[in-house]
Amino acid sequence: MAREPSVLDTERFGGDGDEPSETGSNTGLLDRRSYMKLAGATAAAAAFTGTASGDEEYEVIEASGQTIQIGEGETFENTLIDVSTGNGILLNVTGSGATIRNVGFSGLYQGGDFAITINVPSGDVLVENVYLGDGANKSGASFVHGPGAIFLHRDSNADVTFRNCNVQGWPNNGFYCSNTANGGSVRFESCYGKNNGVSTFRAASAEDVIVDCVAYNDDTDYSTENGSWGGYTEQHGRPVWAWSPGPVTIENSEFAAGPYAAALLTHEGGTIDFRSGAYSGDTQGQVQLGDVTNGPALSVPEGVPTSAEEAASGGRSRRSPDPATDEETELPTEIRFEGEDSTATRYEFAVDGEVAPAGEDPIDDGTVHGIVGNWTDVFRFDGDLELVTADGPAAVVLDGEAVDPDEYGPALPHVLEVEGTGEPASYEITVDGTIEAADEADAPSTSGSTVQDSVTDDSQRFRYSGVLTDVTFTEGEARVLVDGGEVDPDEYGDQELLSHALVIDGTEADGPSTYSFTIDGEVVKSEYRDASIDDGDVIEGATVRGSVADWIDAYWFEGEITAFQLDGDADVDVQYNARNQ
Repeated sequence: MAREPSVLDTERFGGDGDEPSETGSNTGLLDRRSYMKLAGATAAAAAFTGTASGDEEYEVIEASGQTIQIGEGETFENTLIDVSTGNGILLNVTGSGATIRNVGFSGLYQGGDFAITINVPSGDVLVENVYLGDGANKSGASFVHGPGAIFLHRDSNADVTFRNCNVQGWPNNGFYCSNTANGGSVRFESCYGKNNGVSTFRAASAEDVIVDCVAYNDDTDYSTENGSWGGYTEQHGRPVWAWSPGPVTIENSEFAAGPYAAALLTHEGGTIDFRSGAYSGDTQGQVQLGDVTNGPALSVPEGVPTSAEEAASGGRSRRSPDPATDEETELPTEIRFEGEDSTATRYEFAVDGEVAPAGEDPIDDGTVHGIVGNWTDVFRFDGDLELVTADGPAAVVLDGEAVDPDEYGPALPHVLEVEGTGEPASYEITVDGTIEAADEADAPSTSGSTVQDSVTDDSQRFRYSGVLTDVTFTEGEARVLVDGGEVDPDEYGDQELLSHALVIDGTEADGPSTYSFTIDGEVVKSEYRDASIDDGDVIEGATVRGSVADWIDAYWFEGEITAFQLDGDADVDVQYNARNQ
């Protein structure tokens, strides 16, 4: 069976047969917050001192295989570590009272071992505001699973706190800390893990605590994106893996199994006391559930850095106001859309006041469209809830109580009218929701989200949910009105509906961002997620060039992204099969 290592250099891991069996299926649904960390600023190779989104300066060092020792009472801080060199680097913590703070690893890590190790005989250790979110591959690995992010040695006996850490895409565990079975403890506060192989949070001691944390794996294929993991892909990644003796305590945390069979599981007699939070997927082993629900909210916790530059500069995530400098006014009412594994749900709601995604900035017009799969979207608002639709199995929960969307406006709230001009016109119209004829006695051909028919000097009316995505006239032309206002059919394209969405979101960036990318298939501009469409963004063949400031650009595409460049700190989100979710 797989065993804990005695020392790092001789650490060994079991193969597939040593791990719990996987019984879950791959739903193929991607979290809408699946951000690609495409940091254009990481191209700088030489060491320098600069500034980023925070208020502090930081040093940049290149990874060249070196080891940085952090001894008793020492602090290693305000540093960006450039690992795009292809070499490894090790931060080795050996002394009581040591601190790692405001450190960002920039680029794909290709070293052979773990990036941070802790072997402290007693006392306390703090690891705070650290970004390890650009992932790793196995190109230089000395272990079966490849490199890991953070490793706690068997001989360590310190109490270690991890606070506001972001760890993504590491094949050999995110936080490998189950050696607390031999002494010491770990406490995870507001940490975020995604797509880590083997496990994200790995713990063992009855003193170990996970609080205000998020971990999940989706079907991002690191075997192609980041280089082969040698068969150990993210599908082997458990969000929480507890070893003996336990119980490991979990409070106010959110986990999703994704393609793996279980979100939480125990090993060799370990136990988990999951007191509060939410999860999706199964549990395996001895997992005690308290005030725990299904449908986790998988956004980055408050205070967690979302880039290497942000971490190194001492900045916090823009999604989480710093209470020392900002007054956070929480909107009074919460609405949740709790998705299911079986299929995705398109939703829409409108309020007569202010509305904002949980922990983010308000939305301008009070109307929200979205999609949930095997995750939960959470919003807060004030005023009255005027409209809710949900095309799919997701539950709608208002301040903790499940509600029927039909109680808040019609199921098909929008009216579409095709008005003939006297000449024959044949059309096909598609919405990102459900569309039906307003007059069933004279219903044209419809198929859920698409309607086909023709008009001459008459008019045809439809009711629908979602947004209008395509208007195509195969013969002639006619007027098209949405909720009483005429729209230009040319703005909705005449191309076949493309499946994938690419969103460049500049609404939370510190300044303008420019981007370019190339697709090995078709690409068109989109209003997906209320994105803007302007003439400044150029599509030349399969290559797109554009910019965002305080707005969102979006594109529908088919095929694969073969090249991408981003200059700035806008968020980039790729959603595969977005229309089918």
